[in-house]
Parts: sequence; structure tokens; C-alpha cells
Amino acid sequence: MSAVRKFFPVPLRSVLVPVFALVVAAAFMVLWSGPLPGWLVPFAGLLLLATVLAAVHHAETIAARLGDPYGAILLALAVTMIEVALIVSVLLKAPAGTSEIARDTVFAAIMIVLNGIVGICLLVGGIRFREQDFVARGAVGALAVLATVAVLALVLPNYTLAVPGPVYATPQLLFVAIVSLGLYALFLFVQMVRHRGDFSDPRVEELAEHKPGGRALGIALFLLPAALLGVVLLAEILAPSVEHAVERAGLPAALVGVVIAMTVLLPEGTAALRAARANRLQTSLNLALGSALASICLTIPAVAFLSIALGQPLTLGLEAEHIVLLLLSLFVATLSLAMGRTTILQGGLHLVIFAAFLTIAAIP
Repeated sequence: MSAVRKFFPVPLRSVLVPVFALVVAAAFMVLWSGPLPGWLVPFAGLLLLATVLAAVHHAETIAARLGDPYGAILLALAVTMIEVALIVSVLLKAPAGTSEIARDTVFAAIMIVLNGIVGICLLVGGIRFREQDFVARGAVGALAVLATVAVLALVLPNYTLAVPGPVYATPQLLFVAIVSLGLYALFLFVQMVRHRGDFSDPRVEELAEHKPGGRALGIALFLLPAALLGVVLLAEILAPSVEHAVERAGLPAALVGVVIAMTVLLPEGTAALRAARANRLQTSLNLALGSALASICLTIPAVAFLSIALGQPLTLGLEAEHIVLLLLSLFVATLSLAMGRTTILQGGLHLVIFAAFLTIAAIP
């Protein structure tokens, strides 16, 4: 056992679970093309949860070694790349005219992050520590970029006259795609180089004492993409069962986008919650807001370029009730994070908005 521990300076389950998940996912994809048999759905769900926990472990190892904000950025980019691949695969298989999945998934990701993940992190941190501090400048800067791209991508298409409906004309779509990439690149430059201190955990010196070794970092860098790929493959395998259940229950089709977003964001959400419980709210917010930014700033350009290449219209504009929820979420998040100190009150507010989002998403 000591020899194994020396070679794998990480819990053995975090090494075996991602590999097992990939093997099981490959077997499922070969044996079943539609919904899984009912008796296999709980097994696939439990394996998905175990793979998420393994991904969180490797993400925390990388974050502890690299420090803030690099660990959060790496996890956000890895998760978003797989999210984009999943959305693109759905778009390529979808019949002409059904292009709302990207809009629904991106919107759901923003609502889950701003209200679900941030809300529960603030509430749990407030219950445990009464008040938690962080650097407000970094959080507000991230919210400013998120608000700009969200309004340009998800709200403005409803009010353009070039093309009827919530659809951009090709030049407009190109502009939004390029601006999204440019703003994200600018944000990363500010976060990693120009104003890195605005995103660094105030307890960085204390955390530096517990850095993992180089071997643990190498294993985490190799197994984190494998674990995230296992999460997405299992989610895609479970998707037909979810779609079938949604259809049988008479629920809105947009709920599928919510399920996709929640599944993809599970690793980051779990890591953010664990950071908040350890009184590292700065890390928690870096993970949460970084994932929301990466989701919209990278997904929108990817689906935009695919839409132009395929000549398929891309529905981006949100419906009226979703616009109201989006603007309310951005407004409340700005108020909550502008002072650099949070209590259970802010967490409760965000969770109420999240409950309203889930209620609207679930009612036809």
C-alpha cells in the first residue's frame, strides 16, 4: 500500500473512477443508442456523481499548486471546452430550425452560477463564518464583462430589425462573436497579469504551506480532462432518458438545457462550495464567475461560427420572462458583491431568484 501511495500521491479512487467512467461510457455508447434501460439509470447517475467528485479533487489539487487565479481559470476553460463540444454535437444532430439549445444552455449556466452556485456558497459561508471577505474589484469586473456579453448575445437580438425574430444577421452575429472573444481575452489579461491581486485569495500565504507535490500535480493535470470527459459522456448518455422523462411529464423542452448546464457545472459548483466552507470565498467566486464568463464568452462564438458555416439560423434572443430574470440576477449580483463582504442575506436573495428560475423553467 505504501508503494502505491508513493507512486500515486492522491486517493486511489480519484485515479480509478475517471478511468472506470470512460470505460463504462464507451460500453454504453456501443450497446445502447437511445434511452438506457431503467435499471441502469441509477447506476449511471451514481457513477456520474462519483466522477464529478474525482474531477473536483483534481481541480483542487491544480488550484492549490498553481494558486489563484490560475487554478480557477484552468478548470473553467476545461469545463467550458467540453460544454461547447457537447452543445455543438447536439446542434449537428438537430434538424434544421431547432437551434435554441445553445441559448437555453448558456442562459441556464448564467442563472445556475449567479444564483444557484453563488447563492449557496454565500449562504453556507455566512452560516459558518457570519461574514466573509473578498476583493470586490475582481468580482465587479467579472460581472461587468458578463453583463455586457449577456445583453449583447441574449437580449439585443430581440430588438434588431435586420432579421425578424430573436436572430442576428450574419454581420451582427460575427460582431458579437468577436467581441465576446475579445472581452474574455482582455479579462484574462487583467486577471492573470495586470491586476492579479484583485483575484488572489487573501489567505494565499497560508494556503501555500499545503501545496501538493509535482507528481500529484502531473496526475491531476492528466486525470482532470479524463474526469470531465467522463462527466460529459455520461451526461450525454443520460440525456435521452432525461428528454424522455421531460416529454412524458409535459415539461418545457428548454428544461433539457437546464439539465445539461447543471451537469456540466457540477464539478465547478462542488469545488466552489467546498472553498466557501473553508472560508476561501475569493476562490469560490473565481470559480463561479469564471465559469459563467467562460461559458458565454466561448460558447457563443463557437455556435455562431458553426451557424454561419452551416447556414443555419441561430436563435439567441431570450423570451421576456427570461430577460427579466437575467437583468434581475445581474443587478442583485452587482449589489451583493460590490462591497467585498457578504452575509447570509445575499445568499438567501440569490437562492430565491434561482428558485424562481427553476419554477419558470419547469412550468409549460
